[in-house]
Amino acid sequence: MTDFGARRAAGRCRLIRRLLTALFCIVALASPAMAQRFGAESFTLANGLQVVVVPNQRSPAVTQMVWYKTGAADDPRGKSGIAHFLEHLMFKGTKAHPPGEFSALIAQTGGRDNAFTTEDFTVFHETVPKEQLDMVMRLEADRMTGLQISEAVLLPEREVILEERRMRIDNDPAALFREQLFANLFLNDSYRLPTIGWEHEMRTLGVEDALTAYRKWYAPNNAILIVAGDVDRAEVQSLAAKIYGPLNARPTPPRLRLEEPPHRAAIRLQMKNPRVAQPSWRRYYIAPSYRAGATEHAYALQVLAEILGGGAESRFYRDLVLKQGIALSASADYAASAIGLSTFSLYATPKPGVAVADLEVAIDAELRQVLENGAEQDEVRRAEQRMQAAAIYANDSLSGPANIIGTALAIGETLDDVSAWPDRIGAVTPEQIQAAARAVLIERNSATGILLPEHTS
Repeated sequence: MTDFGARRAAGRCRLIRRLLTALFCIVALASPAMAQRFGAESFTLANGLQVVVVPNQRSPAVTQMVWYKTGAADDPRGKSGIAHFLEHLMFKGTKAHPPGEFSALIAQTGGRDNAFTTEDFTVFHETVPKEQLDMVMRLEADRMTGLQISEAVLLPEREVILEERRMRIDNDPAALFREQLFANLFLNDSYRLPTIGWEHEMRTLGVEDALTAYRKWYAPNNAILIVAGDVDRAEVQSLAAKIYGPLNARPTPPRLRLEEPPHRAAIRLQMKNPRVAQPSWRRYYIAPSYRAGATEHAYALQVLAEILGGGAESRFYRDLVLKQGIALSASADYAASAIGLSTFSLYATPKPGVAVADLEVAIDAELRQVLENGAEQDEVRRAEQRMQAAAIYANDSLSGPANIIGTALAIGETLDDVSAWPDRIGAVTPEQIQAAARAVLIERNSATGILLPEHTS
């Protein structure tokens, strides 16, 4: 972790992306239109900065988020981790604000700030009393173009990210194993690289690497500003034009997501570790996203994940945990929000005394049921109702709607796409779910992993 509080660890960035995707789905279901639900309005400054205003008068506070359209998948080969490292370095000062002052000024107002990096975007956010919006806008605008990086600040921070990797990845067998699985699942796409970076490459990252990434991607025309809270459009538009408007746009390169070659063989990995307390089983399938691959399956895959492993009423829980009593837990997950391809994932832990191999046989039987028989109409309806019920709680924070909108816009979607989500989900049929399952749940496109305690025979 950095000295700027609870900044999210890059080793968990894939989990973050999935959580944001889930939150996107939950909130969008709650309303037939984003404009009705959030009152969100968008405009673009002359320099290309897209601005979204999300009014919320529940408390006299605002959240500002700046989303840069660059993430770990944009890291140059051989420089893995530079996007995440630059996120850290963005707190290291400008000519106007020396290192440490950014977060100190926000803390003095009773506010908080944070940042995170995923494969597809990097985000900086602050929550402050509404009268401090002018200040946090000036701070973010200053470091959008005025960041200063020297070896004096870079070298200690490089040790911070190396320690972060040791804590969050190397000392966590499950995280280390997931990293290995992703590196084997994707043959060509940059999603195979860890967001935090490979340790041997992280050790080589220097000032010029950071400045090159900064100059390449950090520009107003490559950013999205979201302001949520006790504000209106006129107020935000006036401040944004005054503070961000003078910043110059710069050319930015296209964002490349390399095409995957055909997969000829399924991947199977097994890892033993003395820190593992109980066995676990997981599998990842390469899947389309909203933006890549067979995108027509994205909405059906979301419903499929809910049906298979979305909670206490899912098939996995009903059959594997309750009926057969062979699993302590079992879940399914699908992340649709990505620029490139994504993954459909399954996870389970066997009940003590149950062999992992027997649990895998049972999971494969569940998947065959979907592939051969699909889903019942009533089952689809109940899954959607569960997702809609969860939406009741999703609009209670300033950051929830901002995260949903930012995730969508950062991968190239629009507010109209967000607004249309409930209708598109509601139109999913059992036949579409079966077709999506048959298109994605293909053995040769998967990586299966078994994580075991060291003493397991």
